Amino acid sequence: MSFSAFAGNPLFISPELMIADGLLDREDVVPPGFSDYYVEFERVIAWKATILARGWQKFQRTEERADFERFCVEAPWLASYSLFMALREKFGQAPWYEWPAEYRCADRQALLVASVDFAERIDYFSFEQYLFHRQWQRLREYARSKEIWIIGDLPIYVGADSVDVWANQQIFDLHARTRRPVNIAGVPPDYFSSTGQRWGNPLYRWGTRKGSVKKQLFNWWHDRLAAIFSLLDIIRIDHFRGFESFWSIPVGEETAEKGIWKKGPGFPFFQEMQHRLGPLPIIAEDLGIITPQVEELRDRLGFPGMKILQFAFDDNENNPYLPFNYENNCVVFTGTHDNDTTVGWYLDQEVSPAAKAAMKRAINKGGGDVQAVHRELIYLALSSVAVLSIIPMQDILGFGNDCRMNKPGTTSGNWLWRCAPWYLSKEISAWLHEETRFFNRLSRNEQRGEEEGVT
Repeated sequence: MSFSAFAGNPLFISPELMIADGLLDREDVVPPGFSDYYVEFERVIAWKATILARGWQKFQRTEERADFERFCVEAPWLASYSLFMALREKFGQAPWYEWPAEYRCADRQALLVASVDFAERIDYFSFEQYLFHRQWQRLREYARSKEIWIIGDLPIYVGADSVDVWANQQIFDLHARTRRPVNIAGVPPDYFSSTGQRWGNPLYRWGTRKGSVKKQLFNWWHDRLAAIFSLLDIIRIDHFRGFESFWSIPVGEETAEKGIWKKGPGFPFFQEMQHRLGPLPIIAEDLGIITPQVEELRDRLGFPGMKILQFAFDDNENNPYLPFNYENNCVVFTGTHDNDTTVGWYLDQEVSPAAKAAMKRAINKGGGDVQAVHRELIYLALSSVAVLSIIPMQDILGFGNDCRMNKPGTTSGNWLWRCAPWYLSKEISAWLHEETRFFNRLSRNEQRGEEEGVT
């Protein structure tokens, strides 16, 4: 539900790097006592807004203006984004579909006038993106020097109150007068929710008969993928199955139980994106209600799917999440950001004793106690044939459900956990390195260093 599928979140901008670049003084960035264990979003937002405003004032007196203007020209999405943010500010942060008609409908003359009237604020929002993207590329270069690839999530949908919908209204399923969604995204009842998940995002007009809309929709997706691959090495497409078929919920429904499946763009869409962009390093999030048609699309594209160990233990030897049923082209997780932590899952009284017994059998401790369940599941993940194994930090540290990241279908209390630096002890580092080495998952250069005795 962010304001843009292209822009970076200003909260990630590093004050320390701003100091190094001469945009802030050290006394400007003394944090007002934030918690080391969870994010205090309201306080962080206010604090970051203050120091970014200071940085902007100082930036305007530097010699970097040419670099900034070059960035503005080279980021084709930026002008619409910065104007959108300036207009949201003008209208008291109201969503765009509640703006006066000339702005809601993106009247060209009204927007030209606004571009002049709000030029200073437009420049400020562009400055935020300039800082974010410049700092991010430093991070990415550093990661590459350490042989680290950055994987990012790409939600299939965008927020209704976003520049993406406002500036591209033709390609979304919107009411002609109110410009609000007619049907919205979600999924029917599944593992995570007995009433389904009513996400509320507007749907794409994949089925339109208008060639101009299809062309605009494909162009928007091309631009989106090109932008995300300029920041990341691999992307995980969240709700990949929506490209095969998507759940359409009438906007008046309070839950996701009543809806219909509609056809997505399928293989031709990815074929076109590959033609424009080349090979697409994508992980397909293929969880939930997955049909043979979704699996066929994933496999035809060669995208690895996901295997979640917490889903494996139902005493069914054909369960696709059991490691001995994996094929190589998949990515295994002990759990994702949407799951409880492994320790939290194991201690949860709502998880059936049968599931816990099946887990014990899978780790060859059918009759015994489990002292460190998180390390047992990490062992299963690393020892599998999956091409990639991803372990949440909470599972590496053995933390419980008070450190859970997200509960699907809820709108508060999520994404708060922070990893304090002192959690990352030498013992944990040595253990994780040895497990990674033993299961032959070190990088080639690190393997070479091990063979040569270099640590």
